[in-house]
Amino acid sequence: MSEITYIRGDATAPSGKGVKVIAHVCNDRGGWGKGFVLALSRRWPEPEKAYRAWHRDRADNDFALGAVQLVQVGRHLWVANMIGQHGTRTGSKGVPVRYEAIDTALAALAERATELGASVHMPRIGCGLAGGKWSRVEPLVRERLAGRGIPVTVYDYGQEHAP
Repeated sequence: MSEITYIRGDATAPSGKGVKVIAHVCNDRGGWGKGFVLALSRRWPEPEKAYRAWHRDRADNDFALGAVQLVQVGRHLWVANMIGQHGTRTGSKGVPVRYEAIDTALAALAERATELGASVHMPRIGCGLAGGKWSRVEPLVRERLAGRGIPVTVYDYGQEHAP
């Protein structure tokens, strides 16, 4: 079993050696343009292009809540687009985070990370625009990734947070 390491920093510039996967949560409506995805798109065009194509062709693929798309952005670096948010936050319809979908996506990510021999790096997924609570997401990360021996680093960008 691995622990979750919390650091202040930028999840788009993961620390350490070896193969790395940057995991983040996307919505199921095809929207890409706010939050952490902006930082991803500033560094690499591939994750956004792949996500938009995945959504556009969803009638012929697995695009749905709980699905994961791995996009290679460097020799030893991947981005995991995980569908864990239903819609976007507009009006007062509640929070779009879907914990069950994040759980399903993390389980699938664990398989891929194990195959790649990769560590996983992420912001506090599902807790920004998706409106989730880290107290609900962290146990899923612990069980699905750290519990399987996959090293996980959670990045807090420019702010102090207690784990």
